[in-house]
Amino acid sequence: MQILVTRFHLLLLTVTLALTGVGLFRIPADFLFPAHWAGSAADWLWPRNAMLVAPIIQAVLLVAFFALGKSLTKNHYAKTQHIFDPMLTFLMLLVAACQLGMLLTGIGSDLDFIRVTGFGLGGALLLVAVVLFEAERHTYAGLRMPWPIRTDNAWRLVHRVAGIAFGLAAIGLAMLAWLDAGAGMLVLAYAAAVLIPPVLAGLATLATRRH
Repeated sequence: MQILVTRFHLLLLTVTLALTGVGLFRIPADFLFPAHWAGSAADWLWPRNAMLVAPIIQAVLLVAFFALGKSLTKNHYAKTQHIFDPMLTFLMLLVAACQLGMLLTGIGSDLDFIRVTGFGLGGALLLVAVVLFEAERHTYAGLRMPWPIRTDNAWRLVHRVAGIAFGLAAIGLAMLAWLDAGAGMLVLAYAAAVLIPPVLAGLATLATRRH
């Protein structure tokens, strides 16, 4: 069966739904999450219902990866499952971690788990950056693009661009978490750190195809 969505991914969705339910039950309806700080005052606030966004994002991810798995041929599925499966797990865990951070903030915990997530994600992306930057060409490993990368030099260039981008993203996340930029800035930075480096790598592949 060409299905990228596993029971573990459904479990993560269930955990996020449980966190959402606890948050809506325990957090007062008029509570506002401080999403960004200007000096010592919060100038960007989220309502309690912002907790509904996380399970929606996870549901969209599950549907998208389910459709992706169904669209792949058996050959492509066998070659890419080891990449897409952990990718979906990583994204689902990231969303669940942000939801846990919002819950802890809402109930008055001193642990800023969203900042903790920023440091953790920064460390993980730094490791990815080093692996991609130093990677040698391999048929089944490395970045997967919709089009082939024709030469060894182009393959190396694309992966070094991705490695540098992920490294800069990791440093940026660590700095935002250290400076306590607020949950809003961190969550937006998480999305940018995950999405922008692959886009840059894709643009680099297009550039190499013209030469």
